[in-house]
Amino acid sequence: MAVQATPKGNMPVVLLKEGGTETKGRDAQKNNIAASKIIAEIVHTSLGPRGMDKMLVDSLGDVTITNDGATILKEIDVQHPAAKMLVEIAKTTDNEVGDGTTSAVVLAGSLLENAESLLDQDVHPTIIVDGYRKAAKKAKQYLENIADNVSANDKTILNKIARTSMQTKLVRKDSDKLADIIVQSVFAVAEKQGEKFEVDIDDIKVEKKAGGSIKDSIIIQGIVLDKEIVHGGMPRKMADARIALINTALEINKTETDAKINISNPQQLKSFLDEENRMLKTMVDKVIGSGANVVLCQKGIDDMAQHYLAKAGIIAVRRIKESDLTKLARATGARIVTNLDDLFEKDLGAAELVEERKIEEDKWVFVEGCKHPKSVTLLLRGGSQRVVDEVERSVHDALMVVKDVIENPLIVAGGGAPETFAATKLRAWSKTLEGREQLAAEKFADALESIPLTLAENAGMDPIDTVTTLRAKQLKGEKWTGIDVMKGKIVNMNTSDIIEPLAVKLQIISASSEAACMILRIDDVIATQKSAGPPPGAEGGMPGMGGMPGGMPGMGGMPDMGGMM
Repeated sequence: MAVQATPKGNMPVVLLKEGGTETKGRDAQKNNIAASKIIAEIVHTSLGPRGMDKMLVDSLGDVTITNDGATILKEIDVQHPAAKMLVEIAKTTDNEVGDGTTSAVVLAGSLLENAESLLDQDVHPTIIVDGYRKAAKKAKQYLENIADNVSANDKTILNKIARTSMQTKLVRKDSDKLADIIVQSVFAVAEKQGEKFEVDIDDIKVEKKAGGSIKDSIIIQGIVLDKEIVHGGMPRKMADARIALINTALEINKTETDAKINISNPQQLKSFLDEENRMLKTMVDKVIGSGANVVLCQKGIDDMAQHYLAKAGIIAVRRIKESDLTKLARATGARIVTNLDDLFEKDLGAAELVEERKIEEDKWVFVEGCKHPKSVTLLLRGGSQRVVDEVERSVHDALMVVKDVIENPLIVAGGGAPETFAATKLRAWSKTLEGREQLAAEKFADALESIPLTLAENAGMDPIDTVTTLRAKQLKGEKWTGIDVMKGKIVNMNTSDIIEPLAVKLQIISASSEAACMILRIDDVIATQKSAGPPPGAEGGMPGMGGMPGGMPGMGGMPDMGGMM
């Protein structure tokens, strides 16, 4: 049935294509808010050190077990358009600051839930949005006021930051060991720019391999390549390595034009093959002439060239990813050479040791012992593939928070303390607002408390009692009071070493308030039918958002129509 709009005359006008749907006003808002609340509910049990993990199975049957908000939402492939916005804020928070993805989604869900009660009292959405925006700005100011300045190269603080980030993850028991290697690796790649530091996380290569236990994870002052040495006759180990990085193939190039050569006798064929060998030998001689004893090549290496390199006692590895080659250049100080005629001794990098080692059933090449590496490798181990995957995610978050503090050395307490502090201040400040914005600002404060509330809930504490006690202590001016989830008590977070970067908290408030405001401003959802292109049974016979008004459209992911027709 085509959607009809009836103007003042009685003539119905068909506006949308057949099968299009329109949801207006409160229905549209209710639908969007309901979808967002469901998303927040999915992740809210995974917040905090006592949070639970989710098991996600994709269409191929691959299993992911994690409690990282961004990963959970990425894997579940959300269809609902409003819910997708919450998935986006989790992604951006992950990319910007690394941690706090779950908190951002929980807070956004809570802001929408609180806004719903105001909408029911006929407060206009624009007024709520204005109130929320002012409150978010104010909340960020309050957090900046209580943040402590630390020194960017204070390793004990950075260790605590990394440990706090890993307290909520599977790797909690081994967080001390991991925090050490994480802080070391970030320091290795940090560059001082005037007074400030800059860190590019891409300079830290994270390799993972199932086997051993999490305790066996190590930092390598150099790069690990998941490749093996190309030729059996080459040495497996080279001390005091001089490394050539080449991004051209050690092979004979095919001619650009299609040429045919008629060969009439075997002698001519032999001279062709000899010439080919001579060209390969010239290439290898150039490498030998530079004084290199390790060749790392981005492209292929011909069998004959391998033979000559092996004869000269040179280690060679081929088909290395470009990103790895760049990291190798930063680690060893070598220059990446495109033309072999340009390869000289000054272009070589140095490492104490290049060695092929067997890790489980694979052979990997370790380039280690670089003097002042600007790129390092973390080799992560764990009992099974699922465990190593989760270790990698936890390490990524920890690397990011350490980077946040080095680049912007301001910290706040964890355990819901800064959120409760900002909420108590916001309540007092909201009294200064006139009109209905005051209600919105109060609701913003309530939403901020959803973080300590959820932490307490997941820890099995009584949420109401915990939050009221917390409020009372905060009102007395104990700004560092938060919830120590592991002990199930309300304590001063400064003594319990639970600290987080200010950058993460500011990002959580910005991202969640922006998403909530955007969703609140929508009062009309128009979904059009996809074009009736191919016949049923082929792809594309699927309607747009599948009946918007009837509750939640495509949250469950459509079954594959292909084989069913």
